[in-house]
Amino acid sequence: MTTKEIRVQRVSLISSKPFDAIVESITAAIGRPDVRMFGEQLRAAKSIAELSEVVRAAVGPSDLMEFARYDAGEVLRKEHAGRGPKVLRLVVGNPLIMKEMARRVPDAASYAPLTILIDERADGVHLSYDLFASCIASYGNRDALAVATDLDAKVEALLKQAAA
Repeated sequence: MTTKEIRVQRVSLISSKPFDAIVESITAAIGRPDVRMFGEQLRAAKSIAELSEVVRAAVGPSDLMEFARYDAGEVLRKEHAGRGPKVLRLVVGNPLIMKEMARRVPDAASYAPLTILIDERADGVHLSYDLFASCIASYGNRDALAVATDLDAKVEALLKQAAA
């Protein structure tokens, strides 16, 4: 067994916009396919061209799609009789982007899809994301790093748009 230390950088924005408005903005920019049906379509694809068509139909204007969402705030609010901050974890990505990284650095697949965290705090709504490039930089592959950097730019643009 080997252990590799990975240094991760987190980007966070703070917005004065309401939590629900931020979630609505992000939701409008990402595709939200039926994940079960999406999986069936991926498995049925007979070529990379067919697979690419399925993915392109599933992603939103941000070139990303939602795989899952977890309302962590609901669990936290149970402890405080329904009161407390809203916290939402969105699991988003693009299988074609992941493919481009993972074919160069197989470990990249363990970081995809990625997480966007949206949470209310006293100073505003925080939008946080761990930079994908920081996750795979230590593997030393420039091509995979370029793909990861492009992905980071897409996610950062999405967060900035939602926070503005």
